[in-house]
Amino acid sequence: MTSHRVSINGEVRDLPIVNVGAVSVALLNLLGDTALTEAAADALAARLPADVDVFVTPEVKAVPLAHALSVRTGVPYVVARKTEKPYMVGSLRHTVVSITTGTPQDLVIDGADLPRLRGKRVAVVDDVVSTGGTLAALAGLLTEVGAQVVATMVVFTEGDERGDVIALGHLPLYPASSGAAVDAAAKG
Repeated sequence: MTSHRVSINGEVRDLPIVNVGAVSVALLNLLGDTALTEAAADALAARLPADVDVFVTPEVKAVPLAHALSVRTGVPYVVARKTEKPYMVGSLRHTVVSITTGTPQDLVIDGADLPRLRGKRVAVVDDVVSTGGTLAALAGLLTEVGAQVVATMVVFTEGDERGDVIALGHLPLYPASSGAAVDAAAKG
């Protein structure tokens, strides 16, 4: 199998199956796919819990989704960056290893965004959650900031089914393949 078919609000995509180390995954990439991002935002906005003050999204593939959700709901969003930028003052950082990168990376919240998060009820927005490592690191960072994570909203869960997130669907994990799948590390 070289692809996995998904459908969100009538938008159908054949996601490529790519190797990410010991397993292969159906690769969802919202970047540049406006129609799929908009369809996912419509579906997730309808499931938004009450009293969410702000969305927080890890950089980068879920940023357009957080933006589209913000437009629909009026809830602002903050991006947790993967590198600290020279303009950031008083930022907070946690390190995480994601299934798609396989290497440690930082999640950084700019000090300028801290007042937007302190004491707020946060919904984390992401494209796919698999092992939950990124979510755990982000939740730890938000707790340190003084925010309360009240929901996690994703397009898809992956691997084990998860009851702790609001998801539009589920993607299976596949055995690593040397022939049909593309090596994600080679794609960058």
